[in-house]
Amino acid sequence: MSRPVIRSFPLGGFQTNCHVVWVPAPGGSAEGAECWIVDPGEGPRPVIDLVRSQGLVPSRILLTHAHADHIAGLDAASAAFPQARVLLHRAEHAFLDDPQLNLSAFVGVPITTRPADGTLADGDALALGGSRWRVLHTPGHSPGSVTLACDEAGEAIVGDTLFAGSIGRVDFPTSDPAAMHRSLHEVLMRLPDGMRVHPGHGPSTTIGAERRSNPWLQDDGWADEA
Repeated sequence: MSRPVIRSFPLGGFQTNCHVVWVPAPGGSAEGAECWIVDPGEGPRPVIDLVRSQGLVPSRILLTHAHADHIAGLDAASAAFPQARVLLHRAEHAFLDDPQLNLSAFVGVPITTRPADGTLADGDALALGGSRWRVLHTPGHSPGSVTLACDEAGEAIVGDTLFAGSIGRVDFPTSDPAAMHRSLHEVLMRLPDGMRVHPGHGPSTTIGAERRSNPWLQDDGWADEA
């Protein structure tokens, strides 16, 4: 099996990473390959253009969570690729048409989107071009946050749970600091050091690098103070 390719596009004012994931053919061609679009944020035109120029075929639009900056381009991406099913954790299906829950009301630009087509649940197995991915429920930043992990390729898409040198905010109305602590220490830190992490904002990193140097992973007591 060829290794999955992950192309990341920082979109919109919050520079939210939208990831396009596919597995090339043995010769390296992307033409006709199934792909996923993960977290289509504001202004997804570069993502749509890449998919079309490479001849990729989106089968799913996956949401690591449904905060406004991760769903602002959902309707545009869905209109461009109507065959792609929109999936996210059940805990955040209501976020898609509720500006209070998806936080867009707080920045004065209320966002509502089309509904989901299905769910992502902890332990789900997803297949993409011969690669196998696990869905890990990693709540804390939001109740339905998920991580998508491909163990054989050593790749994980973590949304806003973990960043290079930091973590996602836990002071939003639906955040849960204790749940974030569990997601970090009991889920993500159980992944191998070599696992490459693709976050919702900022550069990619590895589990090992964050285990060694991320200040939020050095003090087990931080969640108790939040």
